[in-house]
Amino acid sequence: MNSRIGILGAPITVAQPIDGVDLGPQSIRYAGLVDRLADLNLAISDYGDVPVTNERSHHVDPKTNLRNLPIIAKNNQLIADYVYDVKKKGDFPLVLGGDHSIAIGTIAALHHFYKNLGVIWFDAHADLNSGDTSPSGNIHGMSLAVSLGIGHDQLTDIHGKRAKIKPENTVIIGARSVDQGERELIQDLGIKVYTMHDLEKYGITHVMEDAIGYLHERVDGIHLSLDVDGIDPTYTPGTGTPVSGGPTYRETHLAMSMLYDAQLLTSMEVVEVNPLLDQGNKTAEIANDMIAAFFGEKYC
Repeated sequence: MNSRIGILGAPITVAQPIDGVDLGPQSIRYAGLVDRLADLNLAISDYGDVPVTNERSHHVDPKTNLRNLPIIAKNNQLIADYVYDVKKKGDFPLVLGGDHSIAIGTIAALHHFYKNLGVIWFDAHADLNSGDTSPSGNIHGMSLAVSLGIGHDQLTDIHGKRAKIKPENTVIIGARSVDQGERELIQDLGIKVYTMHDLEKYGITHVMEDAIGYLHERVDGIHLSLDVDGIDPTYTPGTGTPVSGGPTYRETHLAMSMLYDAQLLTSMEVVEVNPLLDQGNKTAEIANDMIAAFFGEKYC
């Protein structure tokens, strides 16, 4: 894993309906991220935040069943440009969200650097909806689908036409809130999904070993997209779409440590920290714990 870390904030909030997630990057930084990574002998460059705009409308366009499409597309184009520059400098991109729509821009940028980019999607949700299947029209629930080339052209064509990743190079971990249209897409595309049932049945160690081994055979780079609502909301109250019954703090920490030990990951993003919903910045601190574990911090 690259020891040069490039931190970039991507404070989009308009791809979901609740104010405050745009404050996520600063809350994670405030919890001591840079000092903590520096203690791991990593070279840190903080490039600040992408200058996105968050002028929201709560109206769903009846033609597309999408909310705030033009501004989200523009913001993710900016994110893709900035992430591309960080990666081109030779840094390991660490992107702080913002809502999960930022993955559209992040993955669009990263796909230029790999022939077969893999993605680990650690999330309570599959984020595989489109305008055709979404119950809400909120684009943060569509970002993985967009990266697979499914969705509106304004989103799928950022930094190149259509798909940025392949279904067989995609792994979802911790899923427990999946819409019917997403279930059908998972079956049709053969996407590898470890639900909470799998984690409970086999344990986090087996699931992570299996996921790492599965991707290792297929890809030349792996991006981790960590949504804090993937963790049980007992530990991460400061997020907009919590789903009970998720991995514990210790299970998630072990998962991040195992990803570090595998030395296969080439980029990371952490999303959906909302300090306006939080309890004393607890969720941002948990996010820091997971980032630190991902970069090699051990208990002793």
